[in-house]
Amino acid sequence: MNMQTTTVMAPPPPRRLSEMRLSIVMMRDILLKTIFRKNVDTVTEIARAICLPIPVTQELVDIAREQKLLEATGTLNANSGNEMGYQLTDAGKARALDALAQSEYYGPMPVPLDDYREQVKRQSIRNIQVTRQQLTAAMGHLILPDSLLDHLGPAVSAGRSILMYGPPGNGKSSISNGIRDALGDKIYVPRAIEYAGQVITVYDPIVHSAAEEEQDDPNSLRRVRRFDTRYVLCDRPTVITGGELSLKMLDLVYNPTARTYQAPLQLKSTGGIFIVDDLGRQEEPPQALVNRWIVPLEEGRDILALQSGEKFEVPFDTLVIFSTNFHPNEIFDQAALRRIFFKIKIDGPSQEDFLKIFAMVARKKKMPLDEAALVHLLKNKYPTINNVYANYQPGFLIDQMISICEFEGIPYQMSPELIDRAWANLFVKDEHIVK
Repeated sequence: MNMQTTTVMAPPPPRRLSEMRLSIVMMRDILLKTIFRKNVDTVTEIARAICLPIPVTQELVDIAREQKLLEATGTLNANSGNEMGYQLTDAGKARALDALAQSEYYGPMPVPLDDYREQVKRQSIRNIQVTRQQLTAAMGHLILPDSLLDHLGPAVSAGRSILMYGPPGNGKSSISNGIRDALGDKIYVPRAIEYAGQVITVYDPIVHSAAEEEQDDPNSLRRVRRFDTRYVLCDRPTVITGGELSLKMLDLVYNPTARTYQAPLQLKSTGGIFIVDDLGRQEEPPQALVNRWIVPLEEGRDILALQSGEKFEVPFDTLVIFSTNFHPNEIFDQAALRRIFFKIKIDGPSQEDFLKIFAMVARKKKMPLDEAALVHLLKNKYPTINNVYANYQPGFLIDQMISICEFEGIPYQMSPELIDRAWANLFVKDEHIVK
């Protein structure tokens, strides 16, 4: 659902090696490790593997040749447009193995952290303006009171933190996903970033949804817009965590065998949304989790640590959505609450909205409505739970009746009797079990 018209400024590709702002030794070693691991032998293949333009790759190949680490094979590769082939010398193989022992990282050349910071500013989540129309379209499958959109719209456009709270089963998770869909545009995610000679992989196909690459048409007057291929053009990322979230998951992930780093979840979500669902169900107390976010939320920067203990700053440009079934005063102190920018209560629907949801779900599931069954539900069943309606209940009750009809071998239908049978599964009777 692409409702945004914003075009994010693309990171320009480097034109020469001197623009890379990485150490020559590091780039040369990544080149050698990539040739060794991926068995690529022409400049075009190497350039594709390390995600650099051909002229920049050629400069790097020439440096490795001067240092007697690479040599031309003396044969032209017929499969690659008669390009010259290259191979590692014995010294080159030894250097590649030595470099792999220090770090297994090879492939795409990393982006220096300072360059990445500039790109984050160009595509900041706070640059987005979401209109009421976009938010309504993204939430089209939900029946929400207008007052809720009045609060959600400014919260999303501000790109700040949101706390959604209220009783379970009223669509807090669905609303979070709707916010994600409303953003709609695309950003550039680095495959890896570099800090102090360490490479940290960022792009993660599980988190990031890559856009389809446009191919150059040689007959077209319009050329595909070029960008630095060390980045991947992706939908704005969404990271969703629940009860499994721990403070450790917000630290840099170090693989001691490969001696490589992977970005933590909040860094992978840069430019997008980080949803902490079911806050209060994690092992760590909610206060501790929110304390970890205080500096990032207030200052737009996060602090990570390398294995050596050295700490460094990374950009924090993320819309954080906390969702909980607890009242905020039960799980946070006032200082933490003050730092969460928007607090929005997601309540159960009114009786009128409940009936709209019930009718919409019934239509979708091809279940004919029955007036006597609905009157029975509203007059006899809901008073037993103080007329507290929840958004999940229509779907639950209708699915129960569908299962009963299929078991009994009768057409889909609802009746007071079927309502009673479905209702019996909605709540567990409070009773003492003799053990």
